[in-house]
Amino acid sequence: MAAQCVTKVELTVSCENLMDKDIGSKSDPLCVLLMNSSDSQWFEVARTEKVQNCLNPKFAKKVSIDYYFEIVQKLKFGIYDIDNKTVDLNDDDFLGELECTLGQVVSSKKFTRPLVLKNKKPAGKGTITIIAEEIKDNRVVNFEVQARKLDNKDFFGKSDPYLEFYKQTETGWQLAHRTEVVKNNLNPCWRPFRIPLQSLCGGDMEKPIKVECYDYDNDGSHDLIGAFETTMTHLQQASHVSPVFSPVCLRYQTVICNSVLHKKTVFSNYGLKCIMHVVKEYTFLDYIMGGCQINFTVAIDFTGSNGDPKSPQSLHYISPQGVNEYLSAIWSVGNVIQDYDSDKMFPAFGFGAQIPPTWQVSHEFPLNFNPSNPFCAGVEGVVQAYRACLPQVKLYGPTNFSPIINHVACFAKQALQQTTASQYFVLLIITDGVITDMDETRNAIVNASRLPMSVIIVGVGGADFSAMEFLDGDDGRLRSQTGEAALRDIVQFVPFRQFQNAPREALSKSVLAEIPGQLVEFLNTMKLAPPNSNPASAMTVSS
Repeated sequence: MAAQCVTKVELTVSCENLMDKDIGSKSDPLCVLLMNSSDSQWFEVARTEKVQNCLNPKFAKKVSIDYYFEIVQKLKFGIYDIDNKTVDLNDDDFLGELECTLGQVVSSKKFTRPLVLKNKKPAGKGTITIIAEEIKDNRVVNFEVQARKLDNKDFFGKSDPYLEFYKQTETGWQLAHRTEVVKNNLNPCWRPFRIPLQSLCGGDMEKPIKVECYDYDNDGSHDLIGAFETTMTHLQQASHVSPVFSPVCLRYQTVICNSVLHKKTVFSNYGLKCIMHVVKEYTFLDYIMGGCQINFTVAIDFTGSNGDPKSPQSLHYISPQGVNEYLSAIWSVGNVIQDYDSDKMFPAFGFGAQIPPTWQVSHEFPLNFNPSNPFCAGVEGVVQAYRACLPQVKLYGPTNFSPIINHVACFAKQALQQTTASQYFVLLIITDGVITDMDETRNAIVNASRLPMSVIIVGVGGADFSAMEFLDGDDGRLRSQTGEAALRDIVQFVPFRQFQNAPREALSKSVLAEIPGQLVEFLNTMKLAPPNSNPASAMTVSS
């Protein structure tokens, strides 16, 4: 049988003339991408960032998906006005959608269509544009950028600067990356960031790129501080001259100054300083095929809010068909992730219950009650351990996450002592309620963000999951109780109720969607090569 024709494509999304659903300001749009499964159920694949106060958004966050030539891949792009911090889009204003196929998008250089409402009527004059590009180049550019003496655009306080990087295409400039906003600062230093070379210049070091610096305004009327055009070759040469504001780099600083001040004077130590280097990064498959093991741990909520397991109203009640939401989540996620662990031995724990023989409350007990060997053989073993454990414990409380996160983090920290990317840890927490140790959990997640580890939280039942959504750092970097920021976003939260009528694979695709990117980002940042590879063949600086 012939191998499937598959390649990775990157989708860039923008909109124009969106409906304005806000009073006194403009809509705050976000785009969600859904795909259609084999049995006509839609499941979420990815979301862009939210763009504040903007009816013509250009979304910086790209969406990477596999393109199969021989399969009809149905896509749905939904645009929503986001007015709260919940993950659920049902409480946000709907601005329109587009249904199409991936084949239609990739066969068009620039795919533009009108947005429609749920009743298929036009969503005002709103349109959506999708551009697809095949990802052929695994080089990325690591940037460290700061500025000095930027022009002040605010009457009260100082400018709030951010940068936008643009790629030149046949149809004009395309947004490739947007930095965070540095508040009230004319000498900003942005957090280090990375842009795939394919996104920035199509892999061509001589192709023009454009950088714009703006002063952020809450109402969306961002003021241009300055801009310049250059190439990756010139930027790289400038960044190699000196780690300070060099004359070579000053040439571009002068352009950004002159675009605002309309002067021809060369200002010393004024403008942008950019230190960057181009490296080849390992892909997810490079790591997996090179011997990196994904260690899967399950943690199950046994707190009293689940209800008496003997009652059909309980979330732990096992139906005559042998299922409940906990079992469904275990099967769905475990069946996918077990393929990446060679021995398929998974530690499984419970928390929030009184356990025999002393009936003390435990927030980290093995489902098989064997602390020296908490491992279960495959997903089937986890399921069997859960079913056997359930009648032996007393559901209690409170709902504490930090003990089990810290437990897995200990093993991830040990793995970090190795010189290759041999192990990565994924913790699946299935819970029904509100976290009671939020401060400790925040601290635990911030610490774990510096380790080879990701956390998946599946919320079962109909509880208020706003705390879980807060831990999912999609809308901003999670901070510890002391204000320390997470190094990266490692938490993915999904409410199970969104997938109750969907096929099992829909849940797994949603909760596991961010794992490959999180794994690759961490291991490449740490410059760890797969165990079975030649380290000299990757991470090489491009000339």
